[in-house]
Amino acid sequence: MSERPHKIGKYTVLSEIGQGASANVYVGEDPFNDRKVAIKVAKSDADMSEEEANRFEKLFLNEASLAGKLNHPNIVAVYDAVVDGETRYIVMEYVPGGSLKKYCTETNLLPVRQAVLVIFKMCRALDYAFQNGVIHRDIKPANILLSERDDIKISDFGTAKISHATHTQIEGFLGSPAYMSPEQINEESPSVQTDIYSLGVVMYELLTGKLPFRAENSVAMINKILNEEPVPLEQLRPDLPDKLVEIVKKAMAKDPRQRYQTWFEMASDLADTFPQLERYSTEISSTEKFNKLRALPFFREFRDAELWEVLRGAIWEVHARDENLLLEGEIGQAFFIIVAGQVKVVKDGKLLNVLKEGDCFGEMAYLSGDRARRSASIISVSEVHLLKIQATHLESLTEGCQLRFNREFLRTLIERLSWTTSVLAQFRR
Repeated sequence: MSERPHKIGKYTVLSEIGQGASANVYVGEDPFNDRKVAIKVAKSDADMSEEEANRFEKLFLNEASLAGKLNHPNIVAVYDAVVDGETRYIVMEYVPGGSLKKYCTETNLLPVRQAVLVIFKMCRALDYAFQNGVIHRDIKPANILLSERDDIKISDFGTAKISHATHTQIEGFLGSPAYMSPEQINEESPSVQTDIYSLGVVMYELLTGKLPFRAENSVAMINKILNEEPVPLEQLRPDLPDKLVEIVKKAMAKDPRQRYQTWFEMASDLADTFPQLERYSTEISSTEKFNKLRALPFFREFRDAELWEVLRGAIWEVHARDENLLLEGEIGQAFFIIVAGQVKVVKDGKLLNVLKEGDCFGEMAYLSGDRARRSASIISVSEVHLLKIQATHLESLTEGCQLRFNREFLRTLIERLSWTTSVLAQFRR
């Protein structure tokens, strides 16, 4: 790691953010404007081959050419570009929250409503850039920064295609393979659909914690992008509204003519989902969900990996007081675990029991097999948070995980039989 400089031009260097192939990035203090800035210092040509040096020179000039030209709340501002002897650097807005990448894992997903809002803001910002003659060409979570106000900022326009540029721009195979559109891979001329595809991949990853295509190397990744379809989003997230699933599919269509034709069109479809997403307004992060399940007696024997496995395909529901959650006589193949709140069990209009946090219900219909009918009605006593698990999801879990569920069902059945025996004994007295 190179030694951190104390000053770069007029800027006092406070710390180093990171080192890349073409530049080192520092946090600096701007003494004239009394603000922190990010300073990207291009690496010396002496450290590179001639081909690398030419390539990185074009990246630097591309980003430098945007200084003061893109003024949007969701795009990182470029304040200045300086060539001082052999030192070349770009001064940019400092965004302290890190990148969106940390929210692209199954164990740390953003709430759905927040994830959709992020993509909506991206559409608006990328539309602004496009209207100003800029196609980004490298949209990925690492280039989407998070501000202190829980907002997003698009960064790193080094590989962007800029209309009417006065410098020679970099061409050819550009971007990060996992986020590249089929036409990018084929080195075709970029269009607005190029960025729309990449944003579709980001949206898929934000909602699932997984890339749509995974491979051991770039060649295998490219082959999948060109010739295969991703795992259906609804299979990984059965709780998502159909409209949201359709938006991702359309954005990621292999044929650019089948994708959204404008950013406005995609943003409008996202905006139309906001009323459906109201039920997600109180949703918590995947880590918080995991912690709540870990605290329940039902899951005390489950390993952490198994608990994440359960969460992956389960549906998290929130219901108000006095809602009918299950109706006596209806067919059902899902069961529920109470994460918070209470429900009452009613049969033929009579109260049988009250279930609380950590209890399960609906499992008898699941255990009874196909077209089993509910033996009682379940009604919420208070606001209640439920984990809904479909039979098909349970059957897809590992054998060890299924075994733990069966043990808990058996324990629940024994406890309820004991409770029933105790009640009957009181009536006989």
